[in-house]
Amino acid sequence: MTIRVLICDQLPVIADGLKTLLDAVPGIEVIGTTQNGMEAIILVRTTHPDVVVTDLNLQTISGLEMIRRLAKEEEPPQIVVFTAADTDQTVSDLLHAGASCLFGKDASPQELITAIQGAAAGQTILAPTIAERLVSWFRAQPEPRTSETCPELTKLTPREREVTRLVAEGMSTEDVARELIIGEATVRTHLYRVRTKLGVRDRAELVSLAYRTGLTHSAVADRSPGDRRALVRAH
Repeated sequence: MTIRVLICDQLPVIADGLKTLLDAVPGIEVIGTTQNGMEAIILVRTTHPDVVVTDLNLQTISGLEMIRRLAKEEEPPQIVVFTAADTDQTVSDLLHAGASCLFGKDASPQELITAIQGAAAGQTILAPTIAERLVSWFRAQPEPRTSETCPELTKLTPREREVTRLVAEGMSTEDVARELIIGEATVRTHLYRVRTKLGVRDRAELVSLAYRTGLTHSAVADRSPGDRRALVRAH
């Protein structure tokens, strides 16, 4: 299946360069480029891209605000952020807004291509430097609580706990469905019910809760720096 991509960057030279790069990749089709955050939202509604590749500096509204608004669309695209801004606050804001993948502008062409392909498959891929900081943050947290000290976990069914654990350990919706031999729609239903029961807004909060409560072990920390992933976007 062809991955339809929309590119957003206020610098035409960068947008055109990305388009040239991606147009040469089999299975990826660039359906448009824009420098304007509001125009990007309109293009998403009219062209329905699978993935939006964006910088944070856009015209009319910021890339972050655009991501927040796109997350509220009926069929939101996956978001790959390609930016030089990667402070802890920016990373936190982007993950909570619904970004799928975060990379700096020093990323290699292959890293960007892999991020787009991963995002389209429902994964979230972080640049190694960002993943390192995320792992360090997890390691600095207090010892995990058990369900005895975290009563909200008792609301989950065994299947919901299993789905949550697999998602927190880095599996995409498709991977979880394959692992548990159930449909992707069923996985999404389980995740919706889990978020409702636990009172979390998105996968970022769900993954954080899973680690804090000891529902899953730090599988992310055990991976090599170039392959650390954390799923943070709800489907």
